[in-house]
Amino acid sequence: MAFAVKKINEDSQILHNITLGFHIYDSYYNPRMTYRTTLDLLFRSKGFFPNYKCDNQKNLMAIIGGLDASTSSYMAESINLFKIPQLTYGSFSQEELQATKLSSLYCMVPKEEHQYTGIIQLLLHFGWTWIGAFTYDKNKGEHFLQKMHLLLSQNGICLAFMQKIPQQALFEKLSEFLDLISIIFNILIDQKANVFLVYGEPFMILWLRNVVFLHDFENKTSASFRNVWILMFPIDFILTGLQRAWDLQLFHGALSFTVHSREVQGFKEFLQVIKPSTHKDGFIQEVWEQLFDCSFSNEESPSIINEICSGEENLETLPAPLFELEMTGQSYTIYNAVYAVAHSLHEAVRSRPPHRESQSFEFQALQPWQLHPFLQGISFNNSAGERVFLNEKGEATGGFDITNMITFPNRSFQRVRVGEMDLQAPKGKELFIDESMIIWHSVLPISLCNEHCSPGYRKKGMEGKQFCCYNCVPCPEGKISNQNDMDYCFECSQDHYPNKEKKGCILKLLVFLSFEENLGTGLASIALCFFFMTSWVLGTFVKQRDTPIVKANNHSLTYTLLGSLLLCFLSTLLFLSQPSKLTCLLRQPTFGITFSVAISSVLAKTITVVVAFMATKPGSQMKRWVGKRLAFSIVLSCFLFQVCICIIWLSTSPPFPELDIHSELQEMILQCNEGSAFFFYCVLGYMGILAIASFIVAFLARKLPDSFNEAKFITFSMLAFCSVWISFFPAYLSTKGKAMVAVEVFSILASSAALLGCIFLPKCYIIVLRPDLNHRKQLIKRN
Repeated sequence: MAFAVKKINEDSQILHNITLGFHIYDSYYNPRMTYRTTLDLLFRSKGFFPNYKCDNQKNLMAIIGGLDASTSSYMAESINLFKIPQLTYGSFSQEELQATKLSSLYCMVPKEEHQYTGIIQLLLHFGWTWIGAFTYDKNKGEHFLQKMHLLLSQNGICLAFMQKIPQQALFEKLSEFLDLISIIFNILIDQKANVFLVYGEPFMILWLRNVVFLHDFENKTSASFRNVWILMFPIDFILTGLQRAWDLQLFHGALSFTVHSREVQGFKEFLQVIKPSTHKDGFIQEVWEQLFDCSFSNEESPSIINEICSGEENLETLPAPLFELEMTGQSYTIYNAVYAVAHSLHEAVRSRPPHRESQSFEFQALQPWQLHPFLQGISFNNSAGERVFLNEKGEATGGFDITNMITFPNRSFQRVRVGEMDLQAPKGKELFIDESMIIWHSVLPISLCNEHCSPGYRKKGMEGKQFCCYNCVPCPEGKISNQNDMDYCFECSQDHYPNKEKKGCILKLLVFLSFEENLGTGLASIALCFFFMTSWVLGTFVKQRDTPIVKANNHSLTYTLLGSLLLCFLSTLLFLSQPSKLTCLLRQPTFGITFSVAISSVLAKTITVVVAFMATKPGSQMKRWVGKRLAFSIVLSCFLFQVCICIIWLSTSPPFPELDIHSELQEMILQCNEGSAFFFYCVLGYMGILAIASFIVAFLARKLPDSFNEAKFITFSMLAFCSVWISFFPAYLSTKGKAMVAVEVFSILASSAALLGCIFLPKCYIIVLRPDLNHRKQLIKRN
């Protein structure tokens, strides 16, 4: 404060020909003394006369104070009546600001709630979820715990303990005092909670250091502490009186929220020239005696114990816990507060209309309440090159610095700025911290109730304990967790499946029944074998078309049947290729139509034989049906009916390719969706009707007296055909994916082979191996 006033008085650009002065009072953290000194500041000259100002030389324009919110609120009760501006360098909570909203209060430090946000982000950044909290035993401490507990819970952080510390040592209750020290010391050596949040006033450091000293005065146990202290503004590292010989190793690596500050040129030099001989301020000698543990000898109280102060001692030789030459955050705020008052005074003087009287008379006529319009929304650049701004509510819009404390064996320490909290940053991004600059006790501490649940496991709460304490249980089948400490396991996307460790997802393989795999190769080989066998049979029948055994069995129907069987065997290749839009459209209709032609040819053969025998009876009207026209009509009508079914199917609900990602855990099956199950079963049902009709007719005609009667062979072929397709339905419905396609291909091959084998192999045996029997006389003789 003295440095700022000196700089302003030396600056010709501000308050020209006007000199600032100041008074400094101590509140002693005592409400009675605060009220007394406030009245003294307002009215006292040589005597105390309330509401009378008897000293013309004391022109009070503003008050700066105090560090504690309660001190400022006590002062506000008195100075609010006179509307004197009060600029504070302490941090206030929202409730405290609302309680003093009628006072002329200006906060040079951002609201306390902003530190809460920074603490949450700091804990989340380092993954600390099990922390302890120290606060002082006042209502403000209770309010802090209530707010902080809610924020911590919302962000997955738990309080391992909440320890309140009294403002004064309870020496009158020694047993309670010793119990409290023992409790606090046991908390400090806890192996799980390694991060301690400290909220209160500067004396909290003295209290905690006292606890360690009284319980472990040889400093053996405390040397092994690896705790991280997170200190909220305005807590500071100070040691006075009997504690001056102690060190602060306990707080090595601590992180502090301090008011944003910058180095101000000239401040260190200003401190270096301060001597009791040159500065006659009343408190300099007393401070000097405390700092250097000496006394200035005088007649009234001669020095007996302490050394004699020479007055030439060097402040630079003092360790940081006793005196810091750097401008701390609190000092920087006081410096800005003095400049804010000076700038508002400067603007107030400039705005007044000119008078004939001197400027000094004009300044004396200025009242403190007239500064309020200039303080509200004031904005200026200080000598450190930083912009200072107060909004319309009289609140600072600056931020906080995150400092790391590094202690040294000579009882000194250094503050290193490792981050900042920018209140203007987007939500959730207010905190910036450079982790590489932080010095810990040894390594980055861990502060958890229990070890992390690794990927593949999830958290399961422990009964009767906070949610930060949990057991780790494996994820159930089909689910994974890919991060530490996940509350729930989740399923992979539909095209992925969990790996063996349940830590991640693997892309499912795309599979379909193809020629490349063993099953597809086997089925394709069988189909081609039967295709070539059918071709050989067809070629044999064409070559032997003039022989009796070929002529007697309607070679046109025979050629049609063999041709349709050739297409049936080839149609299976459509099922063994990659499903596409075209192949899915062709698969079932091709198979259905070719099979309908084959079965209708068999039916036509049987009906032709029956009609021929019926026509031999005298007076029979069936003679006109004997011939190729009947057979052709049967085959054509059956073929067209199946074609109509297929056309309706393809025009209304055609088959299409689809991806089945649910049937198999590790595979995606590319298959053809039939589009309409109704039409699919209509196609199969129609073939079944034709097969049953052929079986019935052939069975009834099996004993007709003809050497070339095929009824017996047709009966066996239809029996085999029906057996295959009756067993097809349960097998088809009980399988999925590639197996379903394989069942259908096998059924097509088996039923086609049954037709080929039962009907044509006996004839080929006679034609190829027994040509001597392929004569009309031989066949009639055998009959």
